[in-house]
Amino acid sequence: MQIQPNERDKIAVWSGSGLSAREIGRRLGRDHTVINRELKRNRFDDGYIAIHAQHLAAKRNHQLKKGCWWQKPWLYSYVVEKLRDSWSPEQISGRLKLERGCQIISHESIYRFIYDPKNKDKRLWEYLTRKQRKRYKKYGRKVQRTRIPNRVSIHTRGKRVNNRKQFGHWEGDSIIGRQTKSKVIHTEVERKTRYLQAIIINSKSATNTIEAQKKIFAKLPAKTITMDNGLEFVKHEELNQLGIKTYFADPYCSGQRGTNENTNGLIRRYLPKKTSFENLSQEELDDIVFEINNRPRKVLQFSTPFEVLQKSLLFNGGAFRM
Repeated sequence: MQIQPNERDKIAVWSGSGLSAREIGRRLGRDHTVINRELKRNRFDDGYIAIHAQHLAAKRNHQLKKGCWWQKPWLYSYVVEKLRDSWSPEQISGRLKLERGCQIISHESIYRFIYDPKNKDKRLWEYLTRKQRKRYKKYGRKVQRTRIPNRVSIHTRGKRVNNRKQFGHWEGDSIIGRQTKSKVIHTEVERKTRYLQAIIINSKSATNTIEAQKKIFAKLPAKTITMDNGLEFVKHEELNQLGIKTYFADPYCSGQRGTNENTNGLIRRYLPKKTSFENLSQEELDDIVFEINNRPRKVLQFSTPFEVLQKSLLFNGGAFRM
């Protein structure tokens, strides 16, 4: 047990009156070696002043706490491993708190460690999000003149969808590679769980898109799907025939489908813009989706989308295997 401030007051008085370390230790119920170490480490000039000793001890304790986490092998290994798995410092910190029941390390401490000049040779910054030095504004997709038949506005969507308390409400979109008339990734993200599904299709055609959606929702239940105004969604009424309601966001308002846009951004960490999808296999894409679905999310209180999905399906009497 560390020496307390009130004990330092007594040590200052007794040592000033000429008592030995052994006698002071006897009076405080401590070993004399502890008193000797205290007098040597926190002395002031040729004497011992309690307030100065307390200041030195507090400063030393702060420095120890500031740097001690990476001196613990298990914690250092955990942090580095998760960084290499593309977890953000905030996700690492939050997940540790969830697993251990208390705050183990802050995300700011991890950032300080990563950018500490002493750790420059480790190049841990390469594992951080996106690696972009400049942020680019996100613009909505250009509105097509051709109208989507029987398009239903997002403003008629029920409040139950907006509050994210009910499972089965999805947001859909397409991710384009380097060649615009080539392979495309169709994505669907569930609003409550943030669970992602993605399929490679040969082109951004309405036929390929609707087939991808039917394939996804043959495994997972869907009540509504919210999409943008791209022409790949002109066959949305085929989903209505399956009992799935379809809604469309306003033009240039990608924020109305923020869950999908954010999740597509996670895929872009692996497949940056101008990446060709020609040699990308569904198996490789499944590996990316698996990592995203099994990475803790702050919005889910640092649970993973897959964990929340399982709980939602079990609550509704079912289960799903990836």
